[in-house]
Amino acid sequence: MTDTTASATPTDTAPTDTTQPTDTAQPAGDSGAPRRRPALSPSRAGDFKQCPLLYRFRAIDRIPEPPTKAQVRGTLVHSVLERLFALPRGDRSPERAHELLAPTWEELSQQSPEWAELFAEDETGPDGHAAGWLDGAGKLLDAYFGLEDPNRLEPEACELHVETELGSGVRLRGYVDRLDVAPTGEIRVVDYKTGAAPRAIGEAKALFQMKFYAVVLWRTRGVVPRQLKLMYLRDGQDLAYTPDEDELARFERTLEAIWSAILAAGRTGDFRPSPSKLCDWCAHQSLCPAFGGTPPEYPGWPEPTGGEESALDRAD
Repeated sequence: MTDTTASATPTDTAPTDTTQPTDTAQPAGDSGAPRRRPALSPSRAGDFKQCPLLYRFRAIDRIPEPPTKAQVRGTLVHSVLERLFALPRGDRSPERAHELLAPTWEELSQQSPEWAELFAEDETGPDGHAAGWLDGAGKLLDAYFGLEDPNRLEPEACELHVETELGSGVRLRGYVDRLDVAPTGEIRVVDYKTGAAPRAIGEAKALFQMKFYAVVLWRTRGVVPRQLKLMYLRDGQDLAYTPDEDELARFERTLEAIWSAILAAGRTGDFRPSPSKLCDWCAHQSLCPAFGGTPPEYPGWPEPTGGEESALDRAD
């Protein structure tokens, strides 16, 4: 696997002095672990664009959110596909993918017991799992095989952590589902979506995520990805997009503007709600002023991170 972390370490313009240390700064507290600088991820950038207060709840307050069944199923399917590509060519069959479902779910549910609790009240099937739960994930895997033959591919990496720092000091961080590199050096970025192909607004959100990865790879490898590919497994559709260098340069400036706005809000704690139809799916309505709630006291800009993503963030 190629190391995609950039070596440059310019200093951020930060809301408080606590963001000044670089990734190799002196240890924080007594833990002996290096402090990581606040960064921007695709999910957190999307949160701020959607609603600054949502960004605060997730990135700064770190308020837990209950996972949904769809998110957990998406994480399971992503994990199975990662393990499938760890098998040698010729062994990557639909049958083998289905065989990986139960043991992968056992491991994930042991790591996050609260995920299994989502299905505690569901009828249990003969395999001991919630009836239809693994079958639903299996159908998504079958749809994947309808889109491509994994035996014809040899990805450079799956679930690849990518990170870089732009010349302006903005640090970008995320995870790529799959990175394909051709013998000629051309790069394809692949992202699995376990939902259905979206309408225009959803497509724009998905492409925002992919362009984010494209910028990081461009800056760390010096190569503009040849293709950004989204695979929608619920309805067996895919979307391919070819960016160019000028477009990525403009998008890079967009990310810098988003980070500048986050830093400005971080100085004062003024993360305002931005009500929309998406509020219907928000787990924080009870704390949102737009719904009569009161946010907790602003804790200040986070010292170590600010842009981390969880496995649930990466599963739609």
